[in-house]
Amino acid sequence: MNRQLIYCDLGLVDFKETWNLQKEILGLRQKEEISDVLLLLEHPHTYTLGKIADKNNLISSSDYLIRNNISVYEIDRGGDITYHGPGQIVGYPIIDLKNWKQDTHLYLRSLEEVIIRTLKHYGINSSRNPKYTGVWIENRKIAAIGIKVSRWVTMHGFAFNVNTDLSFFSGIIPCGIKDKDVTSLKKESGNVMPVAEVKKILVEKFVEVFEYNNYVVKKAGEIESLSLQYY
Repeated sequence: MNRQLIYCDLGLVDFKETWNLQKEILGLRQKEEISDVLLLLEHPHTYTLGKIADKNNLISSSDYLIRNNISVYEIDRGGDITYHGPGQIVGYPIIDLKNWKQDTHLYLRSLEEVIIRTLKHYGINSSRNPKYTGVWIENRKIAAIGIKVSRWVTMHGFAFNVNTDLSFFSGIIPCGIKDKDVTSLKKESGNVMPVAEVKKILVEKFVEVFEYNNYVVKKAGEIESLSLQYY
């Protein structure tokens, strides 16, 4: 089977807007009216709480949220609470696991592998933590993962700290984990990283890990009008 991925860079976009877009694409993918899609983007300052989140892990005061213009959403992914913001690359794969491997555990590990290989490209060794989902550099978390799978089609995905202002994680207990730190590619490398270049490497590693034949680049707004050519 000729498996093709559609890739779209949405830039900086509101969380709710992207959540709605994901749901639209999910519906199209479930009806096999579109091929697999990978969205990469950044969000304005946002805290999201997954389905199993403990609301006590949002330790910010209302004044802190207002002062820093931070939005808060309770959403339909797995996992606890996390932060999204400028300088962090968020990846939303909307892919049909029936056309790859029907294994959500393997899917999570493969998302981690995409980040691990991207970090390796920059000479940084990272790994998994057997207790926690995500990507780690020693005891420092550099990427969080939270997904939803509906009729074997995925949505939500990963949040990879590139040039992220890590001070915003002080407003939460990230992923409900109290005894670990967060980090970023900028902090680990000592350099501000070119986000466009990191996105390019991420897409290449995603195609590699998920075994696509190729990918096509589409602009924001073009996705809904696409249809499959290879089924």
